Formats: sequence, structure tokens, C-alpha cells
Amino acid sequence: MTNHQPALDRAFHALSDPTRRAIVARLVQGPASVSDLAAPFGFAMPTLLQHLRVLEGSGLIGTSKAGRVRTCRLNPAALAETEQWLARQRAAWEGRLDRLEALALQLHKEENGHG
Repeated sequence: MTNHQPALDRAFHALSDPTRRAIVARLVQGPASVSDLAAPFGFAMPTLLQHLRVLEGSGLIGTSKAGRVRTCRLNPAALAETEQWLARQRAAWEGRLDRLEALALQLHKEENGHG
């Protein structure tokens, strides 16, 4: 298995910023215009556009333009890939912790003369 997964790297980079995570959380509710996404943050539009470029470059969101309105939509497939990776990591660590717990219980029994 390779450790170099560019799409996953871009997704985690995009999600490393709290503003971008907030944008993704908002888009989970449904598509939104750039103006709607900008409203809660109170910073200049170029700053928001930079965050959107990172999210779009990572594949987490897509944008479309109708007239003067740019609408952003979440790309659930990209989020699913990230969640699948996290689930595999979680399963591996849970297995390790279960084995460690079993070992600790066995050692405790042996130490107390019950095994």
C-alpha cells in the first residue's frame, strides 16, 4: 500500500483550516452562493475566494456560475474517500488497542496467580 495519495493529501490540507471546515459544514446542508458563504465570516471576498479555490482544488466542492451568481456544492464522493481512509485507520487502531487490552488482562491474571 502506498503512503502517497495525492487526492487524500489535498482533502486533508483543505480540511486543515477551520474556515474551510466551516464552509464544508455549511455545504452539507445544501448548495450555497459565494455571497451566502461569505456572510458569517466578515472578511474580504478575495480571502473567501482563496478558501474556495483550495476546497475546489481538493475536489471537496464544485462550483458553477449562472449569470453573476457562483454556487458551491459539496462533492460527497470526495468526502466519502476521506471517511473510508479514516475508517480504515480507526479499525486498525481499535484492533491494536483490543490486543493490548487482552495482553494487559492476561498479564494481570498471571501476576495475581490466576492463570
